[in-house]
This record gives sequence, structure tokens and C-alpha cells, in this order.
Amino acid sequence: MGMLREPIRHCRQCGASVVYRIPDDGDTKERAICTACATVHYENPLNVVGTVPIWGDKVLLCKRNIEPRWGKWTLPAGFMELNETVAEGAARETVEESGAEFELEGLFSLVNVARVGQVHLFYRARLLSDRFNPGFETIEARLFAEDEIPWDEIAFRTVKETLEHYFADRRAGAFSIHAIDIT
Repeated sequence: MGMLREPIRHCRQCGASVVYRIPDDGDTKERAICTACATVHYENPLNVVGTVPIWGDKVLLCKRNIEPRWGKWTLPAGFMELNETVAEGAARETVEESGAEFELEGLFSLVNVARVGQVHLFYRARLLSDRFNPGFETIEARLFAEDEIPWDEIAFRTVKETLEHYFADRRAGAFSIHAIDIT
């Protein structure tokens, strides 16, 4: 299993208990298998989607009003929902957390956090206004120039690395997609 999520205890099909073992179908990983109906339950990574919102030379950060990392700064992001694309999820999370008006631009970073079973995907976003109306998950939404960013107060390493790549690309005058592995 190797993840921080709770293991599956009951079958989603029939409710009976499950056991973790390697299925008989040639699979090579332990799976939750129902002791009654033999349904195999797969546990897959979760996608976290968000944006790097830009206003001139500043980046929009949100101060978290929820755990984990309450009171720390982050880019607007959250878990992708079913029935939405990565871009739709990134846009939804940005609206929910910052109340910003923006235009979504290209995919910027793909960050693998295998130890917790997550993949983080951030898009660049061009802000259309410098006024924000953050939702309940955000204490404050504020613009920061690179030299104003509270680096020691950034909530997640995925956000810190994405911001570092953003500012490096901006200095270089060209943006590319960054694939990052956090171990």
C-alpha cells in the first residue's frame, strides 16, 4: 500500500470485508480484494490542480484557512473532482480559493509526490483584476513580487518548487512545462 490514506476495509460492491493480497490475474501489486464477491479494488493517485496567477510582476498567493498547514501561503489549488478536466479543476479551485478573475494559460508544472499518492498540476493564469473575493478556505488572498514572497511560510514543497521554476522561467524570458519529482 505505502500511502498515507486509510486502507480499504469493506467492499464498495457488497459491503463484505476485504483482504490485501496479490490478485490471481497476473497483477504484481497487493490489492484490496473482497472476501465475498472477489471484487478487486484499485487505489490510485489523487490529482491536485491549481494555478500560478500573475498580475504584472506579482503572483497571487492564498493564506490557508484549513488544515493541513493552516495560516501558511499557497497557490490556489485543490483536489480535482470527477467529471471535470484538469484545466476545469484548476480554474474552479482558483475561483473557490481566491475569487480571482483570470484567463487560464498553459500547463506549467507537473509535480509527482509518489509517497503520498498525489500528482500536482499547475497552470499559468493571467489575472484580469487585482481584486479578490476569497472563499472560506482562504484567510487572505494577496499579490507578492518575487522578493516579497514569504518563502519560509509556503505551505507545500510542490508550491515552493513551482514558484521557483516560475520565477526562473520569467527571468529567462520563456516558459516551459516542468516535470518535478518530490521524494
